[in-house]
Amino acid sequence: MSGNERQFLPLNIAILTVSDTRTEDEDISGKTLVERLESAGHHLFSKAIVADDIYQIRAAVSSWVADEQVNVIISTGGTGVTGRDGTPEAIEPLLDKTLSGFGEVFRMLSYQDIKTSTIQSRAVAGVANATYIFCLPGSASACRTAWDSLISEQLDFRTKPCNLVQLMPRLLEK
Repeated sequence: MSGNERQFLPLNIAILTVSDTRTEDEDISGKTLVERLESAGHHLFSKAIVADDIYQIRAAVSSWVADEQVNVIISTGGTGVTGRDGTPEAIEPLLDKTLSGFGEVFRMLSYQDIKTSTIQSRAVAGVANATYIFCLPGSASACRTAWDSLISEQLDFRTKPCNLVQLMPRLLEK
């Protein structure tokens, strides 16, 4: 390895499934994310399923945001437009900064698979207390698209020209 090559830095990632109906056995989207993060070399810090209720979502995410060991939180579910979809409303007030480009690029990529139905997705991402948060739709396909095409590279310190991991030491700067 040459002197300017970066080494992989494993991160602690928490997975939150937002659903009124899924159980651990039926949580294909959550399992998909766990498999992908572990295959990439990251650590599963914690995994939970909560009802699609903004206060339950916010409580789970807030506890992880307050834990300095958690580097990343990825939620799946609750990003649609129905009356019970409340993940963005739960998470956005917690964010110190938003990563608007994430939702924009995610929907662009999703368009290739689901065409105009992608406008129904309110996928969002941002940073809260030096913790990256990604809110994905509830389908396993959407989770694969987000991880494979966006999140995995940005959570890999080796990705050039830049990645989210290299910014982590500076996230709490004032």
